[in-house]
Amino acid sequence: MRLTSKQVTGIRCIIRELAGEEATVRLFGSRIYDDLRGGDVDLLVELPYPVASPALLAARLAGRISRFLDERNVDVVLAAPNLLRLPIHEVARQEGILL
Repeated sequence: MRLTSKQVTGIRCIIRELAGEEATVRLFGSRIYDDLRGGDVDLLVELPYPVASPALLAARLAGRISRFLDERNVDVVLAAPNLLRLPIHEVARQEGILL
């Protein structure tokens, strides 16, 4: 995994602050592979409750985390009971690393 422990802690704090204590986050995509270089940060944020404004929440999370990671590109995929489940959710769950 190509994130430092400080970065992981910061990401988890931002997720809890904006999405709630019950939210979980997984890193997936190229950043899980130590032998690769570059790439954006792909995160799956799972919530146990419905989200009223998912696009707004995803944008806020991505923006705050991007600033924390010195403007690195961050993609946030949300999973919640009221949101459509897509193949990307399963890939992120199966291959992702729980932060």
